Amino acid sequence: MSELPPSNLALFWAGVIALAIMAYVILDGFDLGVGILFGTTADEARRASMMNTIAPFWDGNETWLVVVGAGFFATFPTVYAVFLSAFYIPVLLLLFGLIFRGVAFEFRYRSQRLRWLWDWGFSIGSIVVAFVQGAAVGAMMRGIRVVDGQYAGGSFDWLHPFAVLTGVGLVFGYALLGAGWIVFKSDGALRDWAYARIGWLVAIVFVIIATAFATVLGVDAGAVAQGHLADRSWGWALPLLGVLALLAAAWGARVRRDAWPFAFSALFFVAAFLTLGVMFWPYMVPYAITVGNAAAPDASLRFLFYGGVVVLPVIAVYTVGVYWVFRGKVHGGYG
Repeated sequence: MSELPPSNLALFWAGVIALAIMAYVILDGFDLGVGILFGTTADEARRASMMNTIAPFWDGNETWLVVVGAGFFATFPTVYAVFLSAFYIPVLLLLFGLIFRGVAFEFRYRSQRLRWLWDWGFSIGSIVVAFVQGAAVGAMMRGIRVVDGQYAGGSFDWLHPFAVLTGVGLVFGYALLGAGWIVFKSDGALRDWAYARIGWLVAIVFVIIATAFATVLGVDAGAVAQGHLADRSWGWALPLLGVLALLAAAWGARVRRDAWPFAFSALFFVAAFLTLGVMFWPYMVPYAITVGNAAAPDASLRFLFYGGVVVLPVIAVYTVGVYWVFRGKVHGGYG
């Protein structure tokens, strides 16, 4: 397939989807992280306080995942079709995890006898969602087999040791983001509990990143050789920024600056996302379908543009408004 140059509208929608993915990763990432950490304590008061830090935000955060899915379906239908074919099982696990997690969030307050079930559902659902997202990223880094615009691999091609590694890495990365959020939004014993976990979470993420890079540069080098990070030397500044952000998050926990761990953990995710962008561009489906080849006709993109300039600002304003209304530390929950 010859490579088509992307139109301005295709670039616009690619940018919108990229921003929506980044918003989702940071916003839903911290409440998934809180869910992951939720399962590491049996203290009911601590668990209730952790829930309170995300109660006004968690369902709105997932709106950005809907924007991503709808955006791909409408503006890059080829990517949507290939992605679902390649990651059919991870997408099902993602949906089951999000559904069970949402149900558990509401039901645990209304069921004393089965609260243990909903608590486990909330934690395990969060872990499953984080893992399959990370595994999908690892699978994309290795490349997706596409023939004549159709996925040509198997149902379990995504379940590669490298993808498992990136899946585990995202679980701990979201846990770090969640610990930073707990520190940012709470005080007293819960904040101290979260502070105590930031250092070792940073260390684990460092180890996983080092292992992933060793795998990429060694055993699995051929699988990711088609990426463009190697021939875009300036792009290596982004992984360096990510490492510095992790160090700053750990330092912020050490000097007890409440906003630093979350802010620098979020910066780490931004740096990681931009690194993937440098590695993948101009491919929408690595390393087979480019932005220009994947885009819907300009007439469709133009029609969607008029809807997007109305709907997307509304979602953004709603998101900002919620975080503004519920700003500050949580003292005894929102109610």
